[in-house]
Amino acid sequence: MAPPTSPPAAGFSPYQKFVVGLLAFLQFAVILDFMIMAPLGALIMPALQISPKQFGLVVSAYAFSAGVSGFVTAGFADRFDRKKILMFFYTGFLVGTLWCGLAPTFELLLAARVFTGLFGGVIGSVVLAIATDLFDVSLRGRVMGLIQTAFAASQVLGLPMGLYLSNRWDWHAPFVVLAVLGVAGLAVISAKLKPVDGHLGKPQEHSPFMHLFHTITEPSHLLAFLTVTLLATGGFMLMPFSSAFLVHNLGIELAHLPTIYFFTGICTMVFGPMIGKAADKFGKFEVFLFGSALSILMVVVYTHLGTTPLAVVVLVNVVMFVGIFSRMIPFQALASQVPEPTRRGAFNAISASIQQVSGGVASLVAGHIVTLGADGRIEHFPEVGYVVVGTTLAAVGLVWNIQRQLQARAAA
Repeated sequence: MAPPTSPPAAGFSPYQKFVVGLLAFLQFAVILDFMIMAPLGALIMPALQISPKQFGLVVSAYAFSAGVSGFVTAGFADRFDRKKILMFFYTGFLVGTLWCGLAPTFELLLAARVFTGLFGGVIGSVVLAIATDLFDVSLRGRVMGLIQTAFAASQVLGLPMGLYLSNRWDWHAPFVVLAVLGVAGLAVISAKLKPVDGHLGKPQEHSPFMHLFHTITEPSHLLAFLTVTLLATGGFMLMPFSSAFLVHNLGIELAHLPTIYFFTGICTMVFGPMIGKAADKFGKFEVFLFGSALSILMVVVYTHLGTTPLAVVVLVNVVMFVGIFSRMIPFQALASQVPEPTRRGAFNAISASIQQVSGGVASLVAGHIVTLGADGRIEHFPEVGYVVVGTTLAAVGLVWNIQRQLQARAAA
């Protein structure tokens, strides 16, 4: 049984529709900047003559710096207009993305990913805080579902285009194009987004450090943070080596990778909003439980595949991502109810930091589990899948406890 919520709202106002679209665009840009590293791995590793461990370090560098940035800014996250915070970090993110597009060596690319993470890692938490501030609990499943379609859109539009640009020129091109397009998004934020400062009218702690300390040590927050850790660990372990696994283990030609990402993205764009509506209608935990079960099944299937026809790979990817989305969307909607309004910024910043750091650790661990065979095949990928299954099962138990706490708080 889902925790009691406010009566269902009539729907989105025109301005709320604009905000959802803007937040989805920002998520698209940030997610694409990170995700594009995975399919480009098959190009970057030989181009820079680096090993899987070094590539795992490049992927995790963004995550670690984003984690540090989130913790540093958490104490101040609720003390300013969220629009101003968003513009500041988005500007830095675009500078870092352009730097990635100009980096000629492994060392400079690593430094660029660190810089980009310092700014990009905070954007997602600001997006979630704005969504929570502006939308009622009864609509948050739909909001999270729509925002998370950015994940699918990055596959449908971004990843195939990124691979095309890389094949047409080189792997630098997608980052340069993303930075240039991002400037248009920055202009829209400046001109059209209204101030998001309703939380400033409520009593706040005077010390940013005590604000951070109390946010971290709140028991209900700790439960959510631990859940984020487990969920991030699973996702980040599979992603960095997916393109190499598809090419060298499943026998998919490099030219066909955009086809897989395209059809997977199209289907998840369709299912994302539907999952959000289902979470609002049937209960966040119930949908999360369904997504966890489906994810476990498909991760085991995916990591044990051998040479496989393209159509079957597409089908497996689609179902696996439906499972992942069915965990991600309801959990975000459920977790948005955990912090008080005056702690939303700090809570989301810390949560994003934990997610990034956990993902960075997971990428490094996966880089040490998998090895490259003499024929280029990714070895020991099933073991990575088993770790993902274990973290998913543990996360189910934690989310059940979060659900119970929200029910008790609502009843009190």
